[in-house]
Amino acid sequence: MRRSRNIYGAFVILAALLSGCGDGDGGGGGKSAPSLLIANTRGDNVVRIDQETGAFLGEVIAKGSGGLLAPDTMVIGLDADLYISSGDSEQNSAVLRYDGKTFAFKGKFASGGGLVRPYGIAFGPDGKLYVSSFLSDQLLRYDGTTGAFIDVFKTGDGQPGGLNGPNALTFGPDGKLYVTTEGSVAVDGKPTFPGLPSQVLRVDIETGDMAVFIDQPELSPAGLGFISLVGVVFGPDCEGGACDVFVSDFANDIRRYDRATGALMSTMSTNYSGKTPSENNLGSLAFGAGGRLFTVGFNADEATGHPGAVLRFDGATGSPLPASGQMGALLVPEDERLVRPIGVLALP
Repeated sequence: MRRSRNIYGAFVILAALLSGCGDGDGGGGGKSAPSLLIANTRGDNVVRIDQETGAFLGEVIAKGSGGLLAPDTMVIGLDADLYISSGDSEQNSAVLRYDGKTFAFKGKFASGGGLVRPYGIAFGPDGKLYVSSFLSDQLLRYDGTTGAFIDVFKTGDGQPGGLNGPNALTFGPDGKLYVTTEGSVAVDGKPTFPGLPSQVLRVDIETGDMAVFIDQPELSPAGLGFISLVGVVFGPDCEGGACDVFVSDFANDIRRYDRATGALMSTMSTNYSGKTPSENNLGSLAFGAGGRLFTVGFNADEATGHPGAVLRFDGATGSPLPASGQMGALLVPEDERLVRPIGVLALP
């Protein structure tokens, strides 16, 4: 547990190095306000917005830079660089590396080993990079310094409680790896949905033991008739006890669970469309400044081009925190500069 807590502290310190860099510095060389990076899966780029006002601060990674394609998860490495999961086939799937200050492309960091459509990425306390390969139902491991492929750590079995459609990854304060699954089974590089549950799994990276931590929840009252768990994050103050588990559902709602038992504690509505069933989907999660919880969503109708939105909540109370003049939890209403966003990363 001590080793895991040190990893958390290192990420906080290193991420802070990014706060005055890239687009949106605010001029004058001063420290910039807390911001968010948002990955556009249909725009193949990354944009930055202000956490407080929702103002757009520019495109920090241009469309296709370094081969960026359908970007999903973004994390800050222990070297303070930005790592992004990218690609939709075995040929182009990779974890790409960008300079943490300038966001310039620094190279393809990790690829191969059967990686197909990487979603979640997480650097572990063991010095390895863990990557969820969605379209092979596997967890792959790479060297956290060189990016060299190590092994296939876990593989789905098409049974409840298995690694079926692995999505987001995060390490908890217990040093264990938490994985959301969509309940899908990959067949010839495409997801199929045979009726398996969407769950949160907990994996002991030392022993390889894996078990269901959170089972599939009830349908959202305003949801789309299915469950597909996407993001998973722990509260921002594990040392102080504010460390519940927050899970986002592609079909709507953020659910809060007790970190020790996995019991459901509360639910936050993310239906910003105002209709039932909702007309918006939901992406990943990130805690930002002041313990505020951010998520991204987008219009579910393909014909619209999937313009995205950003939602903001009080992480302690679950109360929505809209921007001035906005309704519900909207920090940024649907905007064409957000194109089916999934990944969101908070920078201090």
